[in-house]
Amino acid sequence: METFPTRNFAAAIAVLVLLPGSAWAQAPADTDRYAYGPHMMWWGGGWYAMIFGPLFMILMLAVLIAAVVVLLRWIGGPWQGTVLPHHTPPGRTSLDILKERFARGEIDKDEFEERRRVLGE
Repeated sequence: METFPTRNFAAAIAVLVLLPGSAWAQAPADTDRYAYGPHMMWWGGGWYAMIFGPLFMILMLAVLIAAVVVLLRWIGGPWQGTVLPHHTPPGRTSLDILKERFARGEIDKDEFEERRRVLGE
């Protein structure tokens, strides 16, 4: 068996839910809403006014894509180009590469001296 406060609570909820609907039902009809009158930004409603919508959409997409590209380049760091890691750029000799490997610790002093003698320098 339901108690009296539970019924009152349910009735109050129903009133709160249905009240906005009854208020909207009392609003005046907007019959001449689409009648001739001031149109988009009061430009007379010609076709030329509708061209700016797609243009601004394309502009916003271009700005968004440019922002994403700039952000990704900033996060990714500087671009290294297409030079392979073991490709020697012009001007570097085999002795330069040997010195770099020795400096990095890839080869020891004996191996460095031996390879330098083999290179003939």
